[in-house]
Amino acid sequence: MTSTPAPALVDAHHHLWDLDRRPQPWLDDPTLASISRTFTPDDLRTTATQPIAGRRLHRTVVVQCIPDVPETEDLLALAQQEPLIGAVVGWADLTSPTIGDVLDRLLAGPGGGRLRSLRHLVQGETDPGWLQRPDVERGLAAVEGRGLSYDVLVRSHQLDQATALAERFPDLPQVLDHAGKPDIARGELADWRRDVQRLAAHPQVFCKVSGLITEADHATWTIADIRPVWDVLFSAFGPDRLMFGSDWPVANLAGGWNRWAATVDELLDGCSESEVDALLRGTATAFYRLTDIR
Repeated sequence: MTSTPAPALVDAHHHLWDLDRRPQPWLDDPTLASISRTFTPDDLRTTATQPIAGRRLHRTVVVQCIPDVPETEDLLALAQQEPLIGAVVGWADLTSPTIGDVLDRLLAGPGGGRLRSLRHLVQGETDPGWLQRPDVERGLAAVEGRGLSYDVLVRSHQLDQATALAERFPDLPQVLDHAGKPDIARGELADWRRDVQRLAAHPQVFCKVSGLITEADHATWTIADIRPVWDVLFSAFGPDRLMFGSDWPVANLAGGWNRWAATVDELLDGCSESEVDALLRGTATAFYRLTDIR
């Protein structure tokens, strides 16, 4: 008699870094001292033990941290050897006139078949129209032309750039990382709510339910702080365009993988089985073209 496999859980957003191999200058911030060490796939396996809706971690999407092509090459090579990692979100210089050549080299290199999306830390750009720069749009056209997606990393005050991007690139699959970083700690959500609803009107734009606990007060947040953001996202995007992400190990700053997983488990109470499956598996599987995820 063949047993039925347990439903899968996909973590659509986490990070890995080996500080002996590749420094992460952003970790020099003293407030990040607790995560200023190497994190490996085995660390994630031993950490992510809390089930969500009865599901345990099955596959992940690892995301770049620094604007460095060699880091992306490292992640792709790791994904080729590591069964837990189903896809890589990498980095390449969108403003470079050779962006197409760089993408072709990444796709043809070790693990290149796992490259599914690109990301740039737009949250750190001071130009209020960075995503609309002609050289950036040329780079995004190269991304789209190679069948890749784009992870949008902006803060809440930059959501207008994300909406303009969606308007300019209706055929480029896009996903909003960390829900656009709403200001949960101060409870100032009105502008974010308006702007994220406007962005969600574009059907090619998806959203990661990730990184929310680090936008809340790290020491005192509760599910009551997260629920208003959850409700807006669920209404604006619907479960078929939402995907669970842990943002581990950055999430360790505000409670860690298991506490966030337990919070999502509680937030999903009352959802249908199909809604749960979409948010925990189906949306990420389709967007990142993951394989063997049942």
